[in-house]
Amino acid sequence: MNDAAAASVRPPIPLVVLGGYLGAGKTTLLNHVLSNAGQRRVAVLVNDFGDINIDAALIRERTDDVINLENGCICCSIGGRLVDALVKIGARPERPELLIIEASGVSDPVKIAQIGLLDRAFRLYGIIVAVDAEQIGATLLDPYVGDIVRRQIAGATALVLTKTDLVTERDKEAAADAVSLLATTSILLESANGSIPLELIFDASVAPRHRTGGLALAAGERLNSHQGICSFSFRSDFRLDRKKLREVFRSLSVPLLRAKGIVWLDQDASPQELHVVGGRILITPFAGHPAAESTIVLIGRFSDEDERTVKRCLESTQVLN
Repeated sequence: MNDAAAASVRPPIPLVVLGGYLGAGKTTLLNHVLSNAGQRRVAVLVNDFGDINIDAALIRERTDDVINLENGCICCSIGGRLVDALVKIGARPERPELLIIEASGVSDPVKIAQIGLLDRAFRLYGIIVAVDAEQIGATLLDPYVGDIVRRQIAGATALVLTKTDLVTERDKEAAADAVSLLATTSILLESANGSIPLELIFDASVAPRHRTGGLALAAGERLNSHQGICSFSFRSDFRLDRKKLREVFRSLSVPLLRAKGIVWLDQDASPQELHVVGGRILITPFAGHPAAESTIVLIGRFSDEDERTVKRCLESTQVLN
């Protein structure tokens, strides 16, 4: 097998985009993740709004693998340089086990994720957006920046409410309510001093249900709800209907962070990889050695009833004859 063919079968690099408006606490969150990464090889691509990338200097204290992109919005004025940087990372002989892109405060993290996914060397694991609990009310009303902040919140697969130690309980709940009205995800976590559940970043940290940790909020819930990120799996000896499977993941109302698996589908002679994140559903041929059954792992903030509902929905996709 030549080098190009060998590179083509290497597993994709998990990609996490970390967004949020200026001063929302992105670098603090990122340094917490890097401080708890253990022996994992984590690369960080940092875009700062200015000629000198201060964020990169702060992050380099935690990892040597930092790529700088200065001067403005990562998804427009330096889009070409972002693509170049991603190509170089994907072509490394020893790839990182995770790439985190810390976006500038004035950029749209969804557009960044879309640029990253142009290269099949990467697999989107999440778009995490930090929201400043102290300033979010005023920021949303700002005629100049309110729109980009609304887009950042709406595009997130998980939201992190930061600086909650600086506000009253009433103001914290008001901030959570404001964010929930704009969010398309029901995964909203509270962070203290940059601490977030590592399950948002590293799959290896996800424990089977139930795990307590991280403050999880959904619309209408109070801030003392403490159900954390967890996972469960679905297995089937039957083939699954591709169209029905897509419909299930498009229509699920449970707080799903991501799903992944290896599935046998009705019209395919070989197994397929399944990846679901942020409403995106990707099904591609699986190049490894498959098991005889289909297996899907789901990661999110699930109640017992959520798990039963999802399993019933997935069972409905089975081709029984």
